[in-house]
Amino acid sequence: MKSLLISGGRVIDPATNLDVVADVLILDGKIAAVTRRDTGAATKNVPHGTHVIEAAGRIVCPGFIDTHVSLREPGFEEDECTATGTAAALAGGFTTIAAQSDTHPVVDDRAAAEFIRLQADRARNCRVYPLGAVTKESKGEELAEIGQLVQGGAVGFSDAKRPVANSEVMRRALEYTRMFNRPILHFAMVPELSDGGVMHEGFEATRLGFRGIPAAAQDIMTGRDIALAELTGGQIHLMCVTTIDSVERIRRAKSRGISVTADVTPHHLLLTDQMMRSFETKYKCNPPLRSQEHVEALIVGLQDGTLSAISSDHQPLALEKKQVDMDTAPFGICGIETLLPVCIRALIEPGHLTWLQLIARLTTGPAAILGLNHGTLTVGQPADVTLLDPAKIWTVRANEFLSRSRNTPFDGVEFTGKVVTTIVDGEVRFQTEN
Repeated sequence: MKSLLISGGRVIDPATNLDVVADVLILDGKIAAVTRRDTGAATKNVPHGTHVIEAAGRIVCPGFIDTHVSLREPGFEEDECTATGTAAALAGGFTTIAAQSDTHPVVDDRAAAEFIRLQADRARNCRVYPLGAVTKESKGEELAEIGQLVQGGAVGFSDAKRPVANSEVMRRALEYTRMFNRPILHFAMVPELSDGGVMHEGFEATRLGFRGIPAAAQDIMTGRDIALAELTGGQIHLMCVTTIDSVERIRRAKSRGISVTADVTPHHLLLTDQMMRSFETKYKCNPPLRSQEHVEALIVGLQDGTLSAISSDHQPLALEKKQVDMDTAPFGICGIETLLPVCIRALIEPGHLTWLQLIARLTTGPAAILGLNHGTLTVGQPADVTLLDPAKIWTVRANEFLSRSRNTPFDGVEFTGKVVTTIVDGEVRFQTEN
């Protein structure tokens, strides 16, 4: 019997509303006991030879879950592969991720979904669940093999950063995926308004001379998606929400019982379009960094549960792809290894969220969206656990990333708070040296 005891940490489990100093006992890959220290009780039935992790001063919580991560394999291994992407996920505290369909070929049939799972099994890092494409080759014209993709293990459907612009196609997709109780994770953006844009349309874009992407490009598509979800009864999840109006539309839709959920990324919570004054392509992402009033609306959306998940939106890109002019550089930030410290700076340090609320947006929120039986430290559940040192002061070094890519705006930035240990199925898969 393999056994592990995490001793004396601050155990936070949003699934059971737990926030207390406790011991966590893991036996054979499952949570065996969570023993509160304030009761004076001792952890019982600890097998002889149990490995002990001293967690005093650290936060012990369920392993993080990311609703959409680009692993790039097959087709774009110069950016990332399953082995490096999942290793980076562990370093970021993630024990479960959903892999995007934006590979070449696209994940639009059963074999492609099974390949994702096979590569993840070989890498043996974190858990990986495939997202199947909504449409064949993600062209937005004809539905992919939805049923076969479900058989191949798809937990949801997404055309990644390619919006399904045809409303009739999206309607049929929502009707069909409803039969399998699977969500569609959609990048809500009107192509005609966003194509050719570089940054948020506003004062800064005008000042810098860049073509803008208006907030309306997201707002209009968000409204359409909500209307179709109401019409069909299908599940729509809106990825990377960034605007005031979209947050309000989602809030109203949820209050009416429409099956809509949404996530936000850490960089959209901490950075604004003013960063583009540097003319550095590392800040170029899609959706673009917005102005401060939009950031404030996102924070309120997290506080009241309108936005129920935080996703890294990990978009790794080879260095040479970003070392071009702003107009031709691809969108994307390599964000999975820096998610926690960025969230701490944007949400915990200013007092916008409590630790319990933040961890909920990284565990129970994503698990509910994807319909996964993960994200809790409940006895009997798989022992997927993340340990954080909330007081650790450290500096991001992109050249030390486990990801194959380095396209981060946070290289050289000092943060407080770091993932120190990541456990999957009761096995320590990642641990810092100190």
